[in-house]
Amino acid sequence: MILSVTMLHKVSKFIDLHHLLKKDALHLAALSGGADSVALLQVLLSLGYKVEAVHCNFHLRGEESDRDETFCRELCDSLHVRLHIAHFDTLAYSKLHRVSIEMAARNLRYSYFHRLAEDIGAEDICVAHHKDDNAETVLMNLVRGTGANGLSGIHPKNGRIVRPLLCVSRQEILGYLQENGQVFVTDSSNLVDDVKRNKVRLNVMPLLKEMNPSVIDAINVTAERLTDIMPLLKEATERYVSDIAVYDKKGGVELDIHKLLSSPSPKHILYTILEQYNCPSNVIKEIAERLNSRTGAGWSFANHIAVIDRGKLIVSERPVPQRPMKLHICGKYILANGDALVIETVKRRDMASLRQPASIALLDADNVKMPLLLRRVEEGDRFTPFGMKGTKLVSDFLTDMKMPLHLKQQQLCLLDASGHIVWIVGHRISDRCKITAETKQILKMTFVPD
Repeated sequence: MILSVTMLHKVSKFIDLHHLLKKDALHLAALSGGADSVALLQVLLSLGYKVEAVHCNFHLRGEESDRDETFCRELCDSLHVRLHIAHFDTLAYSKLHRVSIEMAARNLRYSYFHRLAEDIGAEDICVAHHKDDNAETVLMNLVRGTGANGLSGIHPKNGRIVRPLLCVSRQEILGYLQENGQVFVTDSSNLVDDVKRNKVRLNVMPLLKEMNPSVIDAINVTAERLTDIMPLLKEATERYVSDIAVYDKKGGVELDIHKLLSSPSPKHILYTILEQYNCPSNVIKEIAERLNSRTGAGWSFANHIAVIDRGKLIVSERPVPQRPMKLHICGKYILANGDALVIETVKRRDMASLRQPASIALLDADNVKMPLLLRRVEEGDRFTPFGMKGTKLVSDFLTDMKMPLHLKQQQLCLLDASGHIVWIVGHRISDRCKITAETKQILKMTFVPD
């Protein structure tokens, strides 16, 4: 029983080192019936933890799926462990959500695990990942393309998911089960190299082991070292991000390009920020290579856009298309993005003061011909800004305001029936419809952001 004692000691030490499990708490153990999960359940019980098991039948392998369920029932009965069983139509879920069978099974499994843990009051969910799984994950991430976090592999704890066997190898697990005379079932789908992980396990790892018989340990040591330095890297990165990036209330961000390029690792910081917006790595790479571009360079990805504007990289939500809107009468108009425009008429004598914030425009109603037209600013638009006599290009007016390019493209203007711009919404009215001593009725317009 030397192997069993050694493995139990190793797992117990690993649990304590990473503060994975509490002795007085209830723990939920994922049980497929395979060697790894059977060993997990046996080890947790041998170490004195209170455990309930959960088995998922995905109905993907016909009689074999039912065989696995029966095995788990009989095993838990013999160990006097309560077993929870869930049945899923995995194929239907895969088609409905347009994901692979593997991703469908994963989503269903973990979603159920979390709900069940809540229902039974389990402290956490124990899964049977081990050293070999970790090495395979690192290799898969490396092939796919990843950063330091991906090369750190599988973590001992991720939320309520804990991995007590991450300190032992598949070979140790099989030896432990053999020494204890414990049988298990084999998933035949794991023996066919039809998915990426199986290709790595069945084809790549044997070749690497020929080069280095200790390759599993070597990869795990590297992943562990990267895991150790991740908190330091995260702290340093956050310090630079706080100096380089300014986030707005709508979730956008503005990066100071000079500060970014002066940092020790501009590309890493850029990746850290833009990954939050689901920006693909190839787009981030292109942005990093073109940070010195002139104002106007832009990229579109997911639900966001990124533009370079006067030394800044500005990321914001992709603007909601706003079709021209005719406003025939007074009232409240809701725009496509949720903003609102309120139009009302007010007697001059009822206005205590003509001073209003930029979000409110006061116009001489007699000089504004209805209906009004609300639309985005277009190239070549001109108007007479309040206080001026001649006309000015709206684009020049916005440039003088130092308005960022992405906001220029979204700027709204209001035209009257004669085609004259009467208000650059939220900024300046036209001088031709300003309030004068002769004004009797005022057209009051209020822009209300969502």
